[in-house]
Amino acid sequence: MQWYQRRVAITAGEIQGVAAVLGLPVGQVVLYNVFYEVFTVCTSIIAEDPKGDLYAARNLDFGLFLGWDNSNDTWLMTERLRKVIRNVDFQKGGKTVFQSASFLGYVGLMTAVKPPLFSLTINERFNKEGGYIGIYQWIMGDRSSKWMGFLTRDVMEHADSYSQAKEILMKDKLLAPAYYILSGNSSGEGVIITRSLNETIDVQALNISEGRWYLLQTNYDPWEAPPFYDDRRTPGNICMKEWQQDNVGFKSLFNVLSTKPNLNKLTVYTSLLTVRDGIHTWMQDCETPCTPW
Repeated sequence: MQWYQRRVAITAGEIQGVAAVLGLPVGQVVLYNVFYEVFTVCTSIIAEDPKGDLYAARNLDFGLFLGWDNSNDTWLMTERLRKVIRNVDFQKGGKTVFQSASFLGYVGLMTAVKPPLFSLTINERFNKEGGYIGIYQWIMGDRSSKWMGFLTRDVMEHADSYSQAKEILMKDKLLAPAYYILSGNSSGEGVIITRSLNETIDVQALNISEGRWYLLQTNYDPWEAPPFYDDRRTPGNICMKEWQQDNVGFKSLFNVLSTKPNLNKLTVYTSLLTVRDGIHTWMQDCETPCTPW
């Protein structure tokens, strides 16, 4: 609990600092930081090559129903966020502890890597037990749960191994249901953790002996069919199988995430991550004709 109280104090201080520098009300910066608990649409992949090296990749899609720019055929918020993407090094004592792809002013983490230990991305879980419930409980005074982006930051700061990161992500209470996509530094160290607000619902793991050399997660439970109007999973799986395990690497993963509909009008950036090379991020823009999500 002391750890959590310290995190709340640090986060509040950072939000106040962002507000002061930008000349914005603190409440507006808080709202900017919590949007990601309820509005994020994403695709994340973990893949293992024949040598046992692990690669992670993700598209972050954001801005659904937050205004449409008719002149550019794109979502207004998506267009604006592309201008504030940054790769950030978090340092202590002059040395990098972990890296992230983020937006200026956001103090949580959605996409991060802690060399040489593990990488981690978050996908929102579209579920009736949505983030609105957890946020309402938080507003009403129940502070026992954590913002999912801030839990990711806690893991990056405090977990010293893949297994420790996995344990934290499976146990801590959340304000919004989510998928945590975690990969380590050894063969087989890759999982998709399906979370409700209070518990882990499911864990899917890499298993080379069973033919699971990659895991792909969008925003729907893996054991259920995605809706026809937002099926990014099926095209993504087709692309991964066409590339095959022998070709796993940054080139193949970037190609998969740059193929429609995983690349769509909501896509802000693509990040590629390994525990050896850190994080690499590209601003994305899906040219018309392109699906809205």
